[in-house]
Amino acid sequence: MSSRSVVQTLPAWLQRRLFEWRRDWQRRHLKDPRWAFLFEPPPPDEWVALDCETTGLNVRQDEIIAIVGRRLMTRERLELLVRPEREVSADSVAVHRLRAQDVADGLPLCEAMERLLMFIGSRPLVGYYLEFDVAMIDRALKRCFGLTLPQQKIAMYYDWRFRQLPPYQQHDNADIDLRFVTILQTLDLPMRDAHDALNDAVMAALAFIRLRELRGEAEVAS
Repeated sequence: MSSRSVVQTLPAWLQRRLFEWRRDWQRRHLKDPRWAFLFEPPPPDEWVALDCETTGLNVRQDEIIAIVGRRLMTRERLELLVRPEREVSADSVAVHRLRAQDVADGLPLCEAMERLLMFIGSRPLVGYYLEFDVAMIDRALKRCFGLTLPQQKIAMYYDWRFRQLPPYQQHDNADIDLRFVTILQTLDLPMRDAHDALNDAVMAALAFIRLRELRGEAEVAS
């Protein structure tokens, strides 16, 4: 279960205005012109489903060890293993099944971040628990290149489910179950093995497509 962030409680037009203001501020303070393409208008009707596997859930201390991106229109995908600087704990291996020897030959962090940015471009991002993945990637990007992801981040399920609640339940702490299995069951979608970056990205992509259909928006390729 979860509640909306402060920004999510704002009207849609104001959320958009804040996004545009922040994006413009990032563009004006961009120090390296090689990343200017991140601020170009995105290709029409294209999105990237994103998922990371990490050594833990502490966005200040833990490290990224795997990243998957999937372009929804073209079905192109990016799969990267990232070599961590510290030991991969047994607890994290139990979750994502990536052992120290599996990531020992992974890419250095900054090379992985560069490849990720080139793959994403200016396309909007979708994902499950996207806030966490973005926070982990932003920390890495600040360290490597002094920037953060400027792309639009889309979390459609909460807003769609929120509008289905009776009026007396539509408040800031609305009781909405955001577990991945619940989202997929609600949307009548198949469940793949969780805590696998590719599977999670694919499931997030399918959920995004189904939500667009339910909202009456244009259908996109899976």
